[in-house]
Amino acid sequence: MDHVERVRAQWARELPDLDTTPTAILGRAYRLSNLVRPSIEETFAGFGLDRGEFDVISTLRRSGPPYRLTPTALYRSLMITSGGLTHRLGRLEKAGLVRRERSAKDGRSLLVVLTELGFQRAEEALRADMASEARFLESLSPSKRAALAELLKELLAALESDAMPEGEA
Repeated sequence: MDHVERVRAQWARELPDLDTTPTAILGRAYRLSNLVRPSIEETFAGFGLDRGEFDVISTLRRSGPPYRLTPTALYRSLMITSGGLTHRLGRLEKAGLVRRERSAKDGRSLLVVLTELGFQRAEEALRADMASEARFLESLSPSKRAALAELLKELLAALESDAMPEGEA
């Protein structure tokens, strides 16, 4: 019996008419996130990054050549405010992982560009993170991992669709 099942059993005793099935799924997802977060943060710290900084350079890295995006595209992709992005960019620029440059198409707008050091750091950190996270899944067979991934994808797609503002679908 895991932590969530113990909590559900307590609620079943106290409020027998309440269906706690959502906690069986969402409570476990939340607990899993909290349990793996310290390891993920430690991995990124080993590369001189916090999770938010990694998110920026990895978004630029996975965007493909020429590894540059507008600040608007970045903060929308990261689901943070423009102010939050500005703070991260300042730290990353100081570390030499990104630079901001004027757009050749529109001199009024800026682009965030991944530097060669940022390119390398993003890839190294991602490889280390994936190796670390894979260890958390070792207790599941490949078929169970695939089934769980598919179910989570289905749930997330439905929730994202419901959360999508009109006109952005």
